[in-house]
Amino acid sequence: MFSSVSVLTFTRRANLGHHRQALPARRRIWLAGAVGLLCQTGLWLGLASPALGQATPPAKPALVAAAANMQQVLTELVPLFEREQTGKVSINIGSSANLVRQIQQGLPAELFLSADEDFAFRLADAGLTPDRGVVYATGRIVLLVPRGSPLVLDAQLEGLKRGLASIDKFAIANPELAPYGRAAVQALQKQGLWSALKPKLVLGESIAQTTQYVSTGAAQAGVTALSLVLAPEVAARVRYVLLPESLHAPVRQRMVLLKNASPAARAFYDFLQSPAARAVLSRYGYS
Repeated sequence: MFSSVSVLTFTRRANLGHHRQALPARRRIWLAGAVGLLCQTGLWLGLASPALGQATPPAKPALVAAAANMQQVLTELVPLFEREQTGKVSINIGSSANLVRQIQQGLPAELFLSADEDFAFRLADAGLTPDRGVVYATGRIVLLVPRGSPLVLDAQLEGLKRGLASIDKFAIANPELAPYGRAAVQALQKQGLWSALKPKLVLGESIAQTTQYVSTGAAQAGVTALSLVLAPEVAARVRYVLLPESLHAPVRQRMVLLKNASPAARAFYDFLQSPAARAVLSRYGYS
């Protein structure tokens, strides 16, 4: 850029009448200043460009709190969703009651898949959800025994009645924590077996733990969710019989979005109501 001396010299020449030379000089001064400004701007852009070019970090997976009876079916549903959507989900499995308590205590779940309606309604009544959600499945219960058990299985539980003497431990989910445990109690009461089996009960904290008690032989029999015994690794170790829906109240499974739900959580909520998801749920015994 021109020095102050050059500018002053140019001014004196202009005053002496060299007007034709003054205009090009002014242009030279302007151009020099413009070039300097562009160089400074270019340097700034060069320094700033690495930050501007940094990739946006991937979105955090949406946290989904799901009842234990959904454990197996979600191993299919989550990959199916993530293949079709850009969002990701992370699953936290537990009993419906424990999950509700954890959410109320601050668990940052964005979607709750309850094993029944009551627990979903608790969150809605506490003002933690935008609405009361939807029923996404209706579950069924089964009587199951280890594969080598001599007990005769039938839908009316007559074989169980005859084999009571051979049972030391009978597994159900804790009815205070898990809706499938409540359905088990209702079925046993209706068939006149509750009083005889109550002293022999082994209570699972969740329906998944209940299933494990029987599949490993820790209990001689039990009642669990149909969806869990349809998993190949469980089916290979147990025998089961589907119990009539007339023996217990419907197990209507309801899901609700939480108020902090991200777009990924909302997308998974919609996906679970899609024909593709319904087909998978049907294969696991849900209606």
